[in-house]
Amino acid sequence: MTRKTTRRDQGFSLMELLVALVILGLIVGLVAPQVIGYLGRARSQSAEVQIGQLKSALGLYLVDMGRYPSTSEGLDALVKAPAGATTWRGPYVEDGKLPADPWDRPYRYELSPDGARARVFTLGADGAVGGEGENADVG
Repeated sequence: MTRKTTRRDQGFSLMELLVALVILGLIVGLVAPQVIGYLGRARSQSAEVQIGQLKSALGLYLVDMGRYPSTSEGLDALVKAPAGATTWRGPYVEDGKLPADPWDRPYRYELSPDGARARVFTLGADGAVGGEGENADVG
């Protein structure tokens, strides 16, 4: 018994494959920038949340110690007691270790000259002061 082959049995033509590849390329070209932008915003938002948690920990440190950590003590004072600290009740951060920023760098800490304000921040994806989008400073 012989079987008659039809066009349907022969597979796709080169033109059909090229059209499918062009359509896939357009979809990837339109969707990829949106996804990359979303990931950049997600990292910045994650940094904002972590900075909020570190500021809360600094508030607890302030209540116990009566002052913020000095610039030289830095955020490490939230994990281990500074020398001579008798009222330290830490660690003040979860798991007893400081989180890294979403770009795997340590958070930065500055104390105002009068000791009344503490600043926790990260320099963003580029690690440089200033910037826009994912490169913007957070905190």
